[in-house]
Amino acid sequence: MIFKSIELENFRNYEVLSLDFDSKLNIITGKNAQGKTNLLESLFIMGLGKSFRTNKDTEMIKFGNDFSKARAVVDDDGEETEIEIICNQEGKIIKVDGTKLQRNADLLENVYIVVFSPDDLRIVKEGPESRRKFIDRELCQIKPVYYSDLGNYKKVLKQRNYLLKERNKDEALLEVFNESLAEYGTRIIEERYRFTERIAKISSGIHSDISGNGENLEIGYETFIKRGTTKEEYKEKLDKSIESDLYKGYTTLGPHKDDLCIKINGNDIRAYGSQGQQRTASLSLKLAEIGLIKQETGKNAVLLLDDVLSELDIQRQEYLIKSMKDIQVFITSTEIDEKLRKLLPEGKSFFIDNARVCQYNN
Repeated sequence: MIFKSIELENFRNYEVLSLDFDSKLNIITGKNAQGKTNLLESLFIMGLGKSFRTNKDTEMIKFGNDFSKARAVVDDDGEETEIEIICNQEGKIIKVDGTKLQRNADLLENVYIVVFSPDDLRIVKEGPESRRKFIDRELCQIKPVYYSDLGNYKKVLKQRNYLLKERNKDEALLEVFNESLAEYGTRIIEERYRFTERIAKISSGIHSDISGNGENLEIGYETFIKRGTTKEEYKEKLDKSIESDLYKGYTTLGPHKDDLCIKINGNDIRAYGSQGQQRTASLSLKLAEIGLIKQETGKNAVLLLDDVLSELDIQRQEYLIKSMKDIQVFITSTEIDEKLRKLLPEGKSFFIDNARVCQYNN
């Protein structure tokens, strides 16, 4: 799968933009705050229907305008698909080949995307929310049912938390909420267990290669129930937690509290790993996403590298570049070092200055 082109209208700082892309490498340079990440964001939304930077679709609308529009053409082994996403103050419209979709979930599987930014390099060091987001973003792409379950779980969780915050012990309503959370929660946790097993195996091999076979990376899933727990057993735990949840004013148990345990040679690197170990583990996890998508779908993901090369040392840069050979890649950076440029394959280069884009030869 590759992006052939993108057209933007009133998207972030772009008034109008139309670009055709190389099937392998696209380098996007320019000073900070000129629109490089905005361009990657416009591509990312074609996969999940939402941004990797914000939960508010209206933030993608250029200031002073009523709407934003992004239209991309995706090529999958010669079969082209046109995806159009329009955001306005009332909501969002998604079209595939001119047909309006009724649900965001219907957009999935048209294009698979992995985004890698400096924030992702700190995924190991940061709090559990970052690691849950890593799991959810990947599973939502490859498992449309998971996308729906997660959305439903969050809606019910929000309603239950509101009730708890109000200290309202409406037993009938809590019973309904607990039943729904148990139903969605057991499915979410089971998929996360499966995901962690697969991503652990792939990332372990990558980490071993980067570290010269000197380190063993282990990834485990941390949650409040054992694998195989039934919906009824899950609900029983929720029922028992009601008094505590009422006291605290929020739901204390569930996949919204889960985490990944990340170890190198048996030691938990979330707290005790060196910066180099944490960055290598983060790189291994992100590259493992590409491998997992290939395994699960048989398709190549598009890789978006948002100003991340400058954050890596030469060894990790070279490994990352070696991993690009079979996929389409978009790289943003203020500049590309000449030594690094020689390692990159041929492709297209773009320079952005205040949302104005010009193409030049690599």
